[in-house]
Amino acid sequence: MFTDFFEMMRAYGLKVSTTELMTLHEALEKNLHESSLTGFYNLCRSVAVHSEKDFDRFDQAFLEFFKDTEQIPSVQRLMKYLDNPITRESSFVVSNEEAFKTKYSVEQIEEKYQERRKNQKMEHNAGLRAIGTKGFNPHGNRGQMKGGIRVGGKSLRHSAYRVASERRYRDWREDNVLDSRQFQVAFRSLRQLTDNSPEPKTELDISKTIRKTCDNAGLLHIEMKSPRKNTVKVLMLIDTGGSMDPYQKLCAMLFQSAKKAGSFADLKIYYFHNFIGRYLYPTPEIKLEERINTDKILRDTPSNYRVIIIGDAQMSHVELFRKSLWKDDKERPTQKSGFDWFMDFKKKYDHCIWLHPQSPPPVNGYLSRTYHALKEEFPMYRLTVEGLNAGMKTLLVNR
Repeated sequence: MFTDFFEMMRAYGLKVSTTELMTLHEALEKNLHESSLTGFYNLCRSVAVHSEKDFDRFDQAFLEFFKDTEQIPSVQRLMKYLDNPITRESSFVVSNEEAFKTKYSVEQIEEKYQERRKNQKMEHNAGLRAIGTKGFNPHGNRGQMKGGIRVGGKSLRHSAYRVASERRYRDWREDNVLDSRQFQVAFRSLRQLTDNSPEPKTELDISKTIRKTCDNAGLLHIEMKSPRKNTVKVLMLIDTGGSMDPYQKLCAMLFQSAKKAGSFADLKIYYFHNFIGRYLYPTPEIKLEERINTDKILRDTPSNYRVIIIGDAQMSHVELFRKSLWKDDKERPTQKSGFDWFMDFKKKYDHCIWLHPQSPPPVNGYLSRTYHALKEEFPMYRLTVEGLNAGMKTLLVNR
């Protein structure tokens, strides 16, 4: 009876055969699907999916085949009010910022979510325990708690570690998000080697040794050379805080991998928040007492450096283009915007790219205006294996 469903899975690229079909029938006879659509979904997935990269294909095939099946009434009611809640403000006020971070582990959050989803019978908003909106727990949407499961609604702080019902399976294609090893491999491709260095000659120069030996009537004459060193110098500018908080781990991995690659002639790393301004900072905490004048960095960093800017490029349009009055080192007043500072780096450095950690925003979105304005000025690449390798190649092109 499930032949059509199996044909649907094959159409989506899943490798299923008569063996999987007979296994499914046997499992159904033993009631392993628990007489529910959710149980049937879990059973089918365990039988038909043989690799992590097929999770998404299976979900799409299952959704297409069973799209006309009615949802469980309680789930329908839950999603209806979560997407269109009767809003009221929470009376629970917390002044300590740390209290806004959930203290539950992922396992505890998942367990409590499943328990409350099954037992909750009515709408709940601005509360402490149930799944709802504007509350103070790690389940729901538009609440105050950071780190949890977003259920329905739209993202507010981008802090949820997963979104209920959203497909987020990791596959192994070339455009998947990078891990530390892949970062290092990509960075090591950014090199221009030379043996013209002042270091001691500790490596055998095979070509010169052969030539000298031939010139010496076959008597061995050893020639040594200095080890080849990478001459590429890199300046990294990393956006931190705010909308970049969800990518903290990714940026930390980027920082560590650049350090571990260890092949650059020089590596300078500075941080900014949203846009480059009068000051840059040596640490992601952006401490005022550690600030460094951006003009000084531009002046002291030669133009032969390769510049890599990392950020989501999404902020208020006014924030990026608003001009602020300030004075340079010679006390000359001038007006510059964040966009002007970015252009200062573009003008000085011939090799300059932008890496962004998220998917490109919609063209007509509010935050997309700044993204597309910066994309017109800088070659932009996604922080994926394919994107980073393409960016490294751009940095090596002679201009």
